[in-house]
Amino acid sequence: MERNIVQIGNSMGVILPASILRRLNLSAKDPVTITHRNNSIIIKPVPRRNWEAAASQMHAAGDDNLIMPDILEDEKMEGLEW
Repeated sequence: MERNIVQIGNSMGVILPASILRRLNLSAKDPVTITHRNNSIIIKPVPRRNWEAAASQMHAAGDDNLIMPDILEDEKMEGLEW
């Protein structure tokens, strides 16, 4: 996929295709890191921060229940080879 560098105020940027953003679950204002290596520009999503604290709060509030039952709950595992 080829894109042009465009002027954005005093900076320059590249328009990222919506299909790639959807695959990476990214949207406007999501943080990314930008580095360069071997003559390439690398853009990576920043891992979600403070997820442990958020998960603890959800658990304390009782908001961490499954929204769908475990699909293997009623399955019989006899005869399966692993």
